[in-house]
Formats: sequence, structure tokens, C-alpha cells
Amino acid sequence: MKYSVVMSSTLLVVLLLVGAVLGRGAAPDSTYHHLSVYTDVLSRIKSEYVEEPDMKSVTLGALNGLLESIDPFASYLNADQYKDYLKNKDAKKAGVGLVIAKKFGYVGVVGVVPGSPAAKAGFSTGDMLETIKGVATRDMPLAYATLLLEGDPGTVVELQVVRVRHPEPQTIKLTRANIEYPAVESKLVTQGSSKVAYIHPVALLPEHVKQVSAAVQNLTKQGAQKIVLDLRNCAVGAPDQGTAVANLFLNSGMITYLQGQRFEKQEFRADGKAVTNLPMVVITNRGTAEAAEIAAAALLDNKRADSVGERTYGDAGLRKAITMDDGGAIILSVAKYYSPNGKAIQNDGVTPANVMNEPEQAVELDENGEPLPENPAEQPKQQEDPLLKKALELAVARG
Repeated sequence: MKYSVVMSSTLLVVLLLVGAVLGRGAAPDSTYHHLSVYTDVLSRIKSEYVEEPDMKSVTLGALNGLLESIDPFASYLNADQYKDYLKNKDAKKAGVGLVIAKKFGYVGVVGVVPGSPAAKAGFSTGDMLETIKGVATRDMPLAYATLLLEGDPGTVVELQVVRVRHPEPQTIKLTRANIEYPAVESKLVTQGSSKVAYIHPVALLPEHVKQVSAAVQNLTKQGAQKIVLDLRNCAVGAPDQGTAVANLFLNSGMITYLQGQRFEKQEFRADGKAVTNLPMVVITNRGTAEAAEIAAAALLDNKRADSVGERTYGDAGLRKAITMDDGGAIILSVAKYYSPNGKAIQNDGVTPANVMNEPEQAVELDENGEPLPENPAEQPKQQEDPLLKKALELAVARG
């Protein structure tokens, strides 16, 4: 690992020195000019900072900062970390139910799998992980953070967390478990004189797409006249499953397209085999990501559905591991999925027509930072769901 860091630092310094020479006469917007500026800053830090900086840490920080500035899902892995990544990326290990990305240099929470250890501890989109197993996440590669969160079932991982509405760091211990994704929730809801099919997938794996299709057809047979598709906190699922969900409701039109600097544009259009034409409304929040975002964007831009809720997270790209000469690798988005109207979902997310914030739900922790066990003797508190209420109103209003 030390050898890899030293080699990376040496290569970066050589590159910067070359850039400094070439950058003197380069145009202000050229790559060489920016390298020259960076070299100058590095030189000033080395000569003027209060103490001699650790150039290894500076190099790693620069690499991770560079990647995060363009891609919150990117990672730089040294040779040893990349070997671990390749060894474990397809292994089925227990986890805590967190979907993560890089944010402000730290590891941030994109979404939480319902019923998982993280969900029971009250994690939500926007929470920041300061440490994982005592290791600071500042400048930690995202792929490496994922490896640290995984392990054998029943083992404990300790996290230091800064929550969205609680700036004081908390130490929370989560017990790893085999993550199971709940089946799609579906039911018939009466709103005024209308019957509305309510469908809520918490993940969009292939089996969940089939369940959504079956739910639509079953509830239609029961007399459903409108549909509410609740995509809140749905952050798990490959992009092609988002396309499959959109296909259930679209008879024609563009669903999404994939494009990158060296990736030829690839379009995905509706196949004309929609299972229903009923008016519909989509609910989203900041925990809606990837496959669910692609489906939401397609339904909104094609005017197939009305929408309510919060702007989605912004995670829809094709990522690739690019091997480096020192045996390390960069995991980088090489193409992005776009909405039918031409917006990069990873950059802009999906903003509903009717923006409403979702109320926060508090979870009590014991003195050891672990969630208090549920008391079956206590009656669960029924909390009002303003987003669902609004969605039902919009559904009834649609022709």
C-alpha cells in the first residue's frame, strides 16, 4: 500500500511539473494551464504552510477531491484496495442496508432499505458517515467504504453519524444482517367516489417489477380507476429495471437515453405493451434513486403522470472500473442516463410538479447508540402522510 501511494504521489508530482512548464504559455481554459495553477498552489502549501505537509495525504486527498467534484459515485482504489474490491464485489455478504455516495468529502447516505438495521436505527437520506469502524471517511474511496460496511451476519459495525437535523455526531452500532427487500405493497384506496390503486415498491429488482405489473392488473380487476405509484425511498435497482417499470405505463415515447464522452447515444423507447392506461400520480422524495428516478422522469416528461413530493437524489449512470498502471483503479461514471427532456438525472435528479417536503420521523436510541427495541404492547402511532394525501387528491382530479 505504501509503495502504491508513493508511486501515485511521484507520478502526480511529475505530471504537475510538466504541467507547470507547459502551462506558462497555455490558454486560460486549457488543461495545462489548470495543472500549472495546481502546481503553484501545491508549491505554496509546501513552502508556506505552518508545518511540513504529508504529501502522501495531500496526493490522496487531491485525487479523491478531483473525482468527487465531477462524480459523487467515483472511487480511486490503490492496488491493494482494488484487489479486495475485485475479490468481494460479487460476494454475497451481510450488510446494514445503506445505499451510499460521496458528499462534501465524506460518505453520505443516498437511501435506506426498509426493515434493515440502518432503517431501524433511523438513518435517512442526507445523513453523513464520519467514521466506519473507527476509520475516517474523509477522502475514503466509496467502493472501500462499501466493503467496510459489509461482513458476516451477526457482526457489529460502529459508525459515527451526523444526521440531517442533528449536527452533533452520534456513535451508532449496527448489527449486520442478510438484507431482504420487502415485496411490493399494494392496496385499493377509496378517495371520495373514486377507487385508487396504491402501489409502493421499496426496491426495483426484476421480481419487484413483476410484482408491480401484477398489482396493477389485480387492482384494476377490483375496480381501480386511478393509480398512485409511490417511489419514495426506492434507491435499489439497476437502470434497466426503471425502464421496465416505465414500460408498464407507457404505450409510446422516449423512456431514457444513455450517453457519454466516449459512449455512443443509446435510446430506450416504450415497447407499446403497457398494462394500463389509467390516470396516475407518482410520489418521490430525496431517497428516490437510480431505477426509480428513470421511471419517474419518463412518466413525468411524457405527461403520463402527475407528480408530488421532493426532488430525487440524482443517481443514474453507467460506471466502469478503469485499471491504472500501478495496479489501482478508478471507478468512474462513463455515461449518464438522461430524462426524455434531455436532463442528466445524475446531475439534476427529478423534480416533481408539486413540490412538498416529507416530515422527519424520529427514532430513539439507547445509551450505547443502538435503536431501542420495539414494544409490541404499545400501539403503533399512526402518522399522517401529507404526500400520500396530496397524491390521492391529484389522482382523483386527473381525467
